[in-house]
Amino acid sequence: MSIPLRQFGLYLGLLALGSGVGFWGHRHLTREGAIAETPPVEVVPAALQPAVTPRPPVATQSDINFIAEAVKQVGPAVVRIDAARGVSQPLPDSLDRPFFRRFFGQDGQMPELPLQRGTGSGFILSADGRVVTNAHVVEGSDVVKVTLKDGRELEGRVLGRDSVTDVAVIELDATNLPTVKLGKSEDLVPGEWAIAIGNPLGLDNTVTVGIISALGRSSMQVGVPDKRVRFIQTDAAINPGNSGGPLLNARGEVIGINTAIRADAQGLGFAIPIETAIRIADQLFAKGRADHPYLGIQMVTLTPERREELNRAPDAPFEIDADRGVAVVGVIADSPAAIAGFQPGDLIETVGGAAVATAPDVQQQVENSAIGETLEIQVKRDGKSVTLDVKPGAFPQE
Repeated sequence: MSIPLRQFGLYLGLLALGSGVGFWGHRHLTREGAIAETPPVEVVPAALQPAVTPRPPVATQSDINFIAEAVKQVGPAVVRIDAARGVSQPLPDSLDRPFFRRFFGQDGQMPELPLQRGTGSGFILSADGRVVTNAHVVEGSDVVKVTLKDGRELEGRVLGRDSVTDVAVIELDATNLPTVKLGKSEDLVPGEWAIAIGNPLGLDNTVTVGIISALGRSSMQVGVPDKRVRFIQTDAAINPGNSGGPLLNARGEVIGINTAIRADAQGLGFAIPIETAIRIADQLFAKGRADHPYLGIQMVTLTPERREELNRAPDAPFEIDADRGVAVVGVIADSPAAIAGFQPGDLIETVGGAAVATAPDVQQQVENSAIGETLEIQVKRDGKSVTLDVKPGAFPQE
């Protein structure tokens, strides 16, 4: 096909113009038609460039569902525990007469009071039916009803309770039960995820989530001085009925046993570290009780104010000359501490080679010791260091 000469010339002109623009791309035409140089691009140092807020990464499916995955993994092994107990008493001798038997029956027993019912939580440790929960959940009950997530109801036998740590164990007559996976509370860091599962206020299989707020809360700090536990603190909601249920990490591992021990705790929850719970549970399964090492001393954590109070006490048998540390203020007669030579006014410096700064520190080191085995404790007495060898006894049972 032939192209007319005029069109061919126009075509060549356009082609030349395109080549010129490509070759002289750094120039441009002014309004008057003259060719002008394009101003050079100014390069601004990165430090002087305006800050740009990066877009948040798009959440992946695993990020969205890690809580759901943890609950899916552990949920089947979390159980509801219903405990009931009645109260019956024999007739007092003064009332053991035919007249009163008309009302109380021929067996000489007063009628049972209405059953006191309580609901709590627990979780299954082994496929053959070992369950752990809080001692206060099953207090006063030898047999409880255990309900699994799949609806099965089993009878549970309470094998042991330990009021000192608030841990109890239950045995189920069953096999092939779902179980939890245990983690380590020792590896926890404040700020990481915490997931609680239980039956708060009778609402089965409730999941709450929060973070680990703090670690190592003493029994005194929590407001339960009769316990021997360094609690995990969390802001995951823990209400009555959650007691005995598991506290999980983000991987779905059990790191503690939830315990609703503070009715006034708004936004504060506490859990027994899993290492403590398992150590006590093993003893309860083996012999029905847990033994706790015991020294037999009364002690306080010193502050300047506490020191003044102790020294101002009338007829004080000692004088404290330190503002910090742990002071022995009493020694129980015939106790392991008395036999080892502890005296009121001693300042405890180390227990088993570990330095201690507070009374809970001392309590924890003693708890980690063995009954009947020598525990070396260094105290400061009259300005001098004294080493005492004490053999802890078993904590007196109620």
